[in-house]
Amino acid sequence: MRTDTGTEAAAADQGAAPIVQLKGVGKLYGNVRALRGIDLAVRPGQVTCVLGDNGAGKSTLIKIISGLHPHDEGEFLVDGAPVRLANPREALARGIATVYQDLATVPLMPVWRNFFLGSELTRGPWPVRRLDIARMKRTTDEELTAMGIHLADLDQPIGTLSGGQRQSVAIARAVHFGARVLILDEPTAALGVKQSGVVLKYIAAAREKGLGVIFITHNPHHAYMVGDHFSVLRLGALELNAARAEVGLEELTNHMAGGAELAALKHELAQVRGVDVDGLPESVETPEP
Repeated sequence: MRTDTGTEAAAADQGAAPIVQLKGVGKLYGNVRALRGIDLAVRPGQVTCVLGDNGAGKSTLIKIISGLHPHDEGEFLVDGAPVRLANPREALARGIATVYQDLATVPLMPVWRNFFLGSELTRGPWPVRRLDIARMKRTTDEELTAMGIHLADLDQPIGTLSGGQRQSVAIARAVHFGARVLILDEPTAALGVKQSGVVLKYIAAAREKGLGVIFITHNPHHAYMVGDHFSVLRLGALELNAARAEVGLEELTNHMAGGAELAALKHELAQVRGVDVDGLPESVETPEP
């Protein structure tokens, strides 16, 4: 397994201290060890890709960083100081925002209402305060435009947007409300090639704005297009932890796919009659009538 020595050297060249850092973090659910020995550093202006198959521990890692679940082992540092987050609101107060795959939007509400959902702007004295619709629309338009997102009608229900557009609005919303670390939970999982490209474009835009981005995915090709650092989880532990300069797409894909197990499976299949070393049928015998 690679270490993050190369990443530390690269970060030193950039002079960027981690916003969020995990050192030997572990998580237990009763007798089940979901995570063990996780080291992760999220720096401003970098995309940290966390990859892994189902059950690898990606969801548990998200829950710890976003404040849903406390860690049981190791250290969780924010701006170099140890923390133990009690809930997601504490994480948000420290600039850690999470965009989940379901986006937590109200499909029938307009784009601008979803942008300010739970943080609506108001005007006028109490008890006759009312929504400041004009300012919310103006701010939404300005923030989306700043991220390169252009929508013809902010009054259209957000549910009428494409999956990539909804993800982009969620990213812009997090940036507007002060996110310094943006956690994206499988943002391209349910999208086609074109819409995935839209989301990857805005992940890169968030990086250019100086955010530290944690991109959770099971797609090494998407990760390699925007990633600066790669952490592959396997059964709750780090299978790979390397900077972009230290790993190529082929090696990343091999780790993600469980290369050692695939090699063992390939050997087993080679012992099966009718299957060659590459797992392809050598011949098919026609049964006698």
